[in-house]
Amino acid sequence: MLPSGVFNTRPQQDMAIVRTRAQWLLLAAGLIFLVTVALYAPDEWVVWLIMVGIYTVAALGMHIMTGLCGQFSMGQSAFMALGAYTTALLGTRYGLSPWLTLPLSGLAAGLGGLIFGIPALRIKGFYLVLTTIAAQFVIMWAIRQPSWAGQTYGLDVPAITIGGSALNDTQFWWLTLGVAVVMLFFAKNIQRTATGRKFVAVRDNDLAAEVMGINLFRTKLLAFFIGCFFAGVSGWLWAHHLLRINPDLFTFSLSLWFLAMIIIGGMGSTTGVVMGAGVIMLVDKLVPRVSSLLTDAFPSLGYQIPSALSLILFALVVIFFILIEPKG
Repeated sequence: MLPSGVFNTRPQQDMAIVRTRAQWLLLAAGLIFLVTVALYAPDEWVVWLIMVGIYTVAALGMHIMTGLCGQFSMGQSAFMALGAYTTALLGTRYGLSPWLTLPLSGLAAGLGGLIFGIPALRIKGFYLVLTTIAAQFVIMWAIRQPSWAGQTYGLDVPAITIGGSALNDTQFWWLTLGVAVVMLFFAKNIQRTATGRKFVAVRDNDLAAEVMGINLFRTKLLAFFIGCFFAGVSGWLWAHHLLRINPDLFTFSLSLWFLAMIIIGGMGSTTGVVMGAGVIMLVDKLVPRVSSLLTDAFPSLGYQIPSALSLILFALVVIFFILIEPKG
């Protein structure tokens, strides 16, 4: 949307993501702020920013599958685990550099997405959701079985180093920001390509899309591959941030979080995913503080408050946006 009195005079202007000088200035100011904020923010907020960036990448993948192509996937955290375990195994057992395992982590998750995306040709809606939920539990069960994958104990992950020194939190935030910006740019631009238009056509009416000559099988599988590739990259970031991973990190609840992020940001809105990730992570950040106050006020409830409050606040936020801002 352009300000009143501003018009496009060339096709290139109409296709541009950033169209006005004011938008360029806001973009530049926002990037400068995000780059410099880690220099003076408390450590806990730098870690919070890192997690927002990591989850944004995974949620962007779900946005491509669900928001653009209409293929509901509820196993995103399992594909994130494939990326995380790929970099952990290749780094610890074969000594590969984390920079080499980055594309391999995305590729491993993308291939997993292809396998579980095959049923999308025959089923959709509720039944596709059930299939991807099954993928969540099948993948996590498979990860827990072999001893070389650490089973329930998990695996150590080599730190990312530059010049022989491991990245500190500020430097890791810059890395996360860079990866998130690249993935956001890719997700934003894919909507403007022939592939993106095929995704939207399949989402709106797959039968009509097939009549128009769109290969449904190829289009749906490509959406799953790209979306899960994003999850694998997100898992790569998370693994190298934590330096140790285990299956308990990649829960079904986390997949629900990613779905909530794209609902809050608006289904089909790429930039809205970033806002959705920020809102969900802010709610998660506030839970310990609010639960501490409630525990002091109602000591008889004790430990029950923290476990229940997170789910309650999460549900209330999602319901609020569905009712008040259904388009994000």
